[in-house]
Amino acid sequence: MEMPVMTIEQTRPARQELSETLYKNAFPAVARFISKMGGSFNEAKDIFHDALVIYWEKTADPEFVLPRSAEAYILGIARHLWVKKFRQDTMKVSLESWERDIAVPPDDETPDTLKLLGFLENTGRRCMDLLRAFYYQNLSMTAITGRFGYGSERSTTVQKYKCIEKIRETIKQKSARYEDFLE
Repeated sequence: MEMPVMTIEQTRPARQELSETLYKNAFPAVARFISKMGGSFNEAKDIFHDALVIYWEKTADPEFVLPRSAEAYILGIARHLWVKKFRQDTMKVSLESWERDIAVPPDDETPDTLKLLGFLENTGRRCMDLLRAFYYQNLSMTAITGRFGYGSERSTTVQKYKCIEKIRETIKQKSARYEDFLE
């Protein structure tokens, strides 16, 4: 069913009626998409409401031309919002998952700092400075981006990952094991 573009001048009851129609016609498709992408019903409702707000903001512009149906337009917005949310959420890691994955050595064993520093020095000065800023100085990615002159937080994150991969590769090449770092 083709939905007319609602203008800001139209009455509140007409907007309410169109909102209900959009909810009935477009929400099931949004909910199916979010469900297929691993989202919950509540996330689907949140994304749909955000998409509906964006739709209303767009239709307030008198020069706005709806490219397809309102339902298709809202579904497109919802897909974009979900992908954006999914990307942001995948960059977050809970502390609980880190705690499960990290084995804490017994108190009587301490890492050999000179060996660790040797591996870190092999990555280069810039990597050492970047890792020190992140892990020891606890600077945010935004602060590190500014300090080191990277183009964006994303490129800073990628650079940090590359530095860690350099260390891993060096350790693999030298066939080092965890026990090699203990005194």
